[in-house]
Amino acid sequence: MIRSELIQKIADENPHLYQRDVERIVNTVFEEVTDAMSRGDRVELRGFGAFSVKKRDSRVGRNPRTGETVNVEEKHVPFFKTGKLLRDRLNGKE
Repeated sequence: MIRSELIQKIADENPHLYQRDVERIVNTVFEEVTDAMSRGDRVELRGFGAFSVKKRDSRVGRNPRTGETVNVEEKHVPFFKTGKLLRDRLNGKE
């Protein structure tokens, strides 16, 4: 599902809301999650999962094409851990 499909589904299930309002709500939620993670905060949505940021240290890597060694800089990467409710639904244990 892509963002526009999510917006359309929410708008269809809530006919009392205008689609532009639903779009604004969805975009605001994503922006807040992104902003929180960029500050290094953890975002937890109970039953769904938790978004956090993990730090990867700098290291020496290897270019797979040439075999040449390359220095890979330290970086921060997003990490998602599923919640128990989501894991159970995916495994048919509703």
